[in-house]
Amino acid sequence: MKKIINGVESLLEESLNGFAKAHEDIIEFNHQPHFVSRKQKAESGKVVLISGGGSGHEPLHTGL
Repeated sequence: MKKIINGVESLLEESLNGFAKAHEDIIEFNHQPHFVSRKQKAESGKVVLISGGGSGHEPLHTGL
């Protein structure tokens, strides 16, 4: 086996969908545009982290 991806055209959607299914209790996957978000609102007084990536680095920032 050389690769663990089905194809580059579906890599982002499949990766984010798999991450969301692995963490269904806390994460939801939004299909258009592709992103994951917490199901719960952040607690008041807590720091919120917003992370972005791109240019072929997906899904590098997914778990933050």
